[in-house]
Amino acid sequence: MSRKARVSRKRRRSFTQAFKLAAVQRMAGTESIVGLAAELGVQRRLLYSWRDHLQTGGSAALRRAGRPSRADAAASEAPIAPADVSDPAEARRRIEELERKVGQQQLELDFFRAALRHVREQRPTKGVPGETTSTR
Repeated sequence: MSRKARVSRKRRRSFTQAFKLAAVQRMAGTESIVGLAAELGVQRRLLYSWRDHLQTGGSAALRRAGRPSRADAAASEAPIAPADVSDPAEARRRIEELERKVGQQQLELDFFRAALRHVREQRPTKGVPGETTSTR
């Protein structure tokens, strides 16, 4: 057996959005980031990265990389609870989040309208009423 075959590959760990949020919240209340990182089993720089993502993009920026799972997609489709608008920073973050969602939905609508238009243009038309359409 070759040396390469004996070496096991490490799988890249994936953390849920809830785990990341909880870690960042605990990070704000702890005095030892190194100790928290060791307790959670993550690298210290990863905690700082999550904190920075949360500050710039909100909790949506902490989602897992790649295509969302069905459960994540269903959770994002769930009705959104009203935000606390008494805090101006939270209200501003909420508005930015909703504007991003509206923009994404507009992109999707434009894509599907263009796809539908393309399908309609490619569909064969009948020459005479009652005549079958040719597939060639």
